[in-house]
Amino acid sequence: MAASILNMFRVEDLRNKVLFTLGMLAIYRVGCFVPAPGIDIDAIQLLKETTDENGGALAFLRLFSGGALTQFAIFALGIMPYITASIIMQILGVVIPRVEQWQQMGAVGQRKITQATRYLTIGIALIQSTAFAFLFHNGGGGFGSGPSSGTQLDLLPNFTAPRVALVVLTLTAGTALLMWMGELISQKGIGNGMSLIIFASVVSSLPNQGALVKTDAGMGGLIGVILLFTALLVGIVFVEQGQRRIPVQFAKRVVGRKQYGGQSTYIPLKVNQSGVIPIIFASSVLYLPQLLVSVLPSDNDPANKTWGESVQSWIDSNLVVSDSPFYLLFFGLLIVGFSYFYTAITFDPVKQADNIRKQGGFIPGIRPGPQTERYLSRILNRITLAGAIFIALVALAPTFILAKVLDQGNVGQVSFAGISILIAVGVALETMKQIDSQLMMRNYEGFLK
Repeated sequence: MAASILNMFRVEDLRNKVLFTLGMLAIYRVGCFVPAPGIDIDAIQLLKETTDENGGALAFLRLFSGGALTQFAIFALGIMPYITASIIMQILGVVIPRVEQWQQMGAVGQRKITQATRYLTIGIALIQSTAFAFLFHNGGGGFGSGPSSGTQLDLLPNFTAPRVALVVLTLTAGTALLMWMGELISQKGIGNGMSLIIFASVVSSLPNQGALVKTDAGMGGLIGVILLFTALLVGIVFVEQGQRRIPVQFAKRVVGRKQYGGQSTYIPLKVNQSGVIPIIFASSVLYLPQLLVSVLPSDNDPANKTWGESVQSWIDSNLVVSDSPFYLLFFGLLIVGFSYFYTAITFDPVKQADNIRKQGGFIPGIRPGPQTERYLSRILNRITLAGAIFIALVALAPTFILAKVLDQGNVGQVSFAGISILIAVGVALETMKQIDSQLMMRNYEGFLK
């Protein structure tokens, strides 16, 4: 490992790419602490403390903004609008023929998809920033206040149209800047820029989570948690690298005096074909009710609960408490369901079987056409189930265990530790592969052997 790091910095071109990437990520982290104009700093601090205690929807959104959301910083929206736009474009590629044509047009089509994703990102950022401006005014939008907490926050005093417009434009510009920085990293740096920004966001929360474990459970508890997450890390690497290789044989063709084809290859099907997207989808659905009940009526009188407070109380008990049976079952089923949904979007057995047939290939022992399609579907369903159960365990098991170890008031801060490690490992492996390819081009030994 040490030799590989030294080799990485010996190559001037690779060294410049790594330093450029680190510099851009450093700028991003600084921007996470620069507040948007017109924000009440004291209310922001109270919101952060309330979020640390309660967790919930805001804790999930904060995970992908590197803490910038609870600072109401210029990068408060993080890269989530871009992620949402990318997912929407992938789904549109299935239902809209024009977008599907772009996906099949190579570099030209990819440029069109990229441009459409940029415009869609800006549109989503405008909507989200406007929503946050209103939600964080007079009560914090239920993110750490509302019926169950009794805390009333006003992050945007002097709530006027010009003030709201300034905040909305600032947050939208922050997202546009992050998108540009991510593209620069992909072009001039090393690794996928958007993925590395997410990596920096989720990793930045790990030291604080470790300090919380030590405070609540002592050094012995911290060592136990470190061992747990080390085992989890090994398991994630094993599953992320795992794939089912389906052999494909191409028939020999004789053209004139020359013979073509006859070679064999394989179709790699990853165990975790969908990555962390199912967790993002499932978390969004899980926390949507929390956002909706935040606008229900409340008089903060324990002796006279409104129906809105009753609904909020049920949601707090079943959809927020991370060790409740309903939370574990519902979240797990959502992850498994979205794993199948997203895998069906990214891998189409019908198209794959048709492509194999058109290229004169076949899977040994399987007839081309419908039989190949059914075979691919059966294999894909099996490995998707295994991958879905695994990422559900990664998302839920650490949270459940930590909920038993930590004080209830601190569980909200570590409720996404498993998700953080899953994202971090995935991005790290992807980046290391790119560095490896750069080193091997120059006859150096890489990280992955």
